[in-house]
Amino acid sequence: MLRGAVSLLLLLSYVAQSLPVTVDCNELLMGQFMCPDPSKSHIDPKTQQLRGCTKENRARVWCIAANEINCTETGNSTFTREMPCKWTNGYHLDTTLLLSVFLGMFGVDRFYLGYPGIGLLKFCTLGGMFLGQLIDIVLIALQVVGPADGSAYVIPYYGAGINIVRSDNTTFRYCNQLYCMQQ
Repeated sequence: MLRGAVSLLLLLSYVAQSLPVTVDCNELLMGQFMCPDPSKSHIDPKTQQLRGCTKENRARVWCIAANEINCTETGNSTFTREMPCKWTNGYHLDTTLLLSVFLGMFGVDRFYLGYPGIGLLKFCTLGGMFLGQLIDIVLIALQVVGPADGSAYVIPYYGAGINIVRSDNTTFRYCNQLYCMQQ
């Protein structure tokens, strides 16, 4: 009798382990899914960013859940999820740097990026007596100065980029339980 109960428990545990679980895949934790799905081509070769990246710097990509997990949205192990990306509008970093080095004294780099006022000022002052040109080369290389429309540069490789973290009156003063900066 005891032997039959043990084998029944073993059989039930085996059946319970082999059945896929159906869950809402947007609730999955890290390690329970792989995003983006490596079997699909998500990188746009022209921009080196995720395909379908919007001005809000988000793109929907296909993901795949871990083994034995099915999604309620699709009925299988694939689902879509929003991922962060950098929206680009066709401004290339290497083109901007070349314009800044060779034609920066005439303001061509600023005209290219969409800053006609600063471009005209650099044109009239010969790049701010070449000092403005040198400063612009450094600022463009560090990606501090970007396109006027708020897009990111197209960088000719998929990899590391620079994220600028800005501070203003809402972010510089932060209070928590351990300390609070008083006025």
